[in-house]
Amino acid sequence: MTVAQRADVVRGGAHAAPPAEGSGRKLWAGLLAAALGLGGAMLAHRFVPAVGVLTWAVALGMVAGNTRLLPASARQGLSRVTKRLLRVGIVLLGFSVSFGAIAALGLGTIGLVVVTLVVTLVVTTWLGHRAKLGAARSLLIGTGFAICGASAIAAMEDTAGGDEEDVAVGIAMVTLFGTAAMVLLPLLWHPLGLSAQQFGIWAGASIQEVGQVVAAAGSGGAAVVAITVVVKLTRVLLLAPVVATVSVRKRLAAGGAQADGKRPPLVPLFVLGFLACVALRSTGMVPAGALAVIAQVQVAALGAALFGMGAGVQLSSLFRRGGPALLVATLSTLLVAGVSLAGVHLLGH
Repeated sequence: MTVAQRADVVRGGAHAAPPAEGSGRKLWAGLLAAALGLGGAMLAHRFVPAVGVLTWAVALGMVAGNTRLLPASARQGLSRVTKRLLRVGIVLLGFSVSFGAIAALGLGTIGLVVVTLVVTLVVTTWLGHRAKLGAARSLLIGTGFAICGASAIAAMEDTAGGDEEDVAVGIAMVTLFGTAAMVLLPLLWHPLGLSAQQFGIWAGASIQEVGQVVAAAGSGGAAVVAITVVVKLTRVLLLAPVVATVSVRKRLAAGGAQADGKRPPLVPLFVLGFLACVALRSTGMVPAGALAVIAQVQVAALGAALFGMGAGVQLSSLFRRGGPALLVATLSTLLVAGVSLAGVHLLGH
């Protein structure tokens, strides 16, 4: 090897190393930012318990992403870890609910949840098309409002074929309107003449995030919180069949293959993991202590991920071009609240 060739090799090696090192630094910067965002959300939740950790995480992410608080390297690293953390959190969310707890609600309440979910998803998606939001964004907003907010949007992202902006808009909508519902529904409880059980079912069937549901039901005591959470988690359980149904429809519409010749998965692997965790919880074999630890890990994974997703929301773009999305989200909020309230009165608990 000549001197010139050796010099070329050295120069090539010198140029090759920094990208790997830089990539690693960005990854660690993203993880550090996610950890700090999670810590900030947990601290904020301690001072303002009415707002859940996940809602705080999205809000703080938006603040960090739209100011100079988040360096470029951390922003790039966050985008790499966010999706993985979300999927871990969604899988572990399965340990929060059991088939037995859902069956105890009774067929009437389960039917109310199913009808409210389907009507909200179908009508909201249709409204999004009418508002020219695009197929992916319409479906993601519909999924978020119908099922479980940001977690549902993350689970549906690949099936919907949405991009980062579609996801960011959807998360911004469910965070904004879910927080508003969390505050307004308790104020309407007694004026609407609802019993404690009726209010619990209504809140669980209409508010987006689990944390928002708990906060809304908190003023009614432990019994109201218990039924509200089970109703809410019944919606969460329906995430898997909804994703599978949408995937089947897209496969049939596309002739079973994408442009690259690959068949899209019927149900994402992490959604199947979620169902497996529900099944394992339902056996009663998981000790209570382990469930408590899993719950903390699940909140941490989702909180860190939602901080990253919140950081991807560009508020200037949202306010400048978000009018149609805001309109659809407003109508969807009124729809899910109205349909579930009608169902509660129909059941007559």
